Amino acid sequence: MLTLEEIKRILPHREPFLMIDRITELTPGISARGVKAVSANEWFFQGHFHEEKIMPGVLIVESMAQVGAVAILTKPECRGLIALLGSIRKARFHKSVRPGDLIMIRTEITAWKDGFGTGQAEALVDGERAASTELVFRVQPRED
Repeated sequence: MLTLEEIKRILPHREPFLMIDRITELTPGISARGVKAVSANEWFFQGHFHEEKIMPGVLIVESMAQVGAVAILTKPECRGLIALLGSIRKARFHKSVRPGDLIMIRTEITAWKDGFGTGQAEALVDGERAASTELVFRVQPRED
C-alpha cells in the first residue's frame, strides 16, 4: 500500500490535479489498484454541473492513468522517470461519479517495450463499473 505522500514521491502531480489518494495494491511494472475519494468540495464541481454535480469523464480517465503511472514508475528501470499519457483508446463511461463516491481504480500494464506501455484500466463505484479504457504510456526523463 502507498500513502498519498509516497505517491507524491513517484508522480509529479500535485493538488488539485493529483487524482488518487492511495494505492492499495501494487505489482511494479504489472498492475496497481488505487482509490480516489470524491469530495463535494472538489474544484471541478463548481462548474460541472452546478445543479447536478458529476465528475468529468476526462478526470476519471486521468485518475486511471495516474494509477497506471504508479505501476510503471515503480519498475526498477523506470524509477525517477516521468510517465506521459500517449493515447486513450476505447474509453467508455458506464455510470456517473458524484460527490461522496469512492472510486476503486484498477490498471494493468498489458504490454511494455522500449519505454512504451499499454494498459487496461477501469474505475468502479460500489462494485459497478463507472468507466473503462485502454491507455498508452511513454516514459522519459524528468525535465527538472
